[in-house]
Amino acid sequence: MSNKNKINKYEVTPLTMAILSDESEDGTLHTYIMEEIREYAVKATPTKVIDDACRFFGSTLEGRLDGTRDISNITHKAPITIDPSSGLYFFPTASPKNKKCSWIAHSHVEFLIPMHQDKKTQIIFKNGKNVMVNVSYGSMLNQIQRTAQFRYSLDSRMGMIQSVNRKRNKEEE
Repeated sequence: MSNKNKINKYEVTPLTMAILSDESEDGTLHTYIMEEIREYAVKATPTKVIDDACRFFGSTLEGRLDGTRDISNITHKAPITIDPSSGLYFFPTASPKNKKCSWIAHSHVEFLIPMHQDKKTQIIFKNGKNVMVNVSYGSMLNQIQRTAQFRYSLDSRMGMIQSVNRKRNKEEE
């Protein structure tokens, strides 16, 4: 982490690709942020970074998890939207209560490569960057699919509301 920009607080943006839990050789946990161009080291846990981002957009991580559960019935390792209008959908690699939980931006994932011998997965991002996570290929694939389903469900709801609003506006003209 020594070659990363060290910062105290980080705001998630559409450029954020991953918010990773990173354990140093002495066992200390850090957070490593991957953006399209830059990388950062943050003192907060990945889940704290996600919660702060949710709060920036008027909710909390717990509120977003409740929303996911209400829309899609996903209760464990649930994906969330930080801000659906910005396309900020993230999924966890473990339970958010686990200090080693990392968060991956769904829209940046290009494909996955299974590392069967280690039960790890390499994530290849759309910009060519990659990261290895200590999660099985099957679990990562499941997280990507669940996030896609949740995203589709929420986007459909939002589209329906926008359609109703457009119709009402035309009727009022």
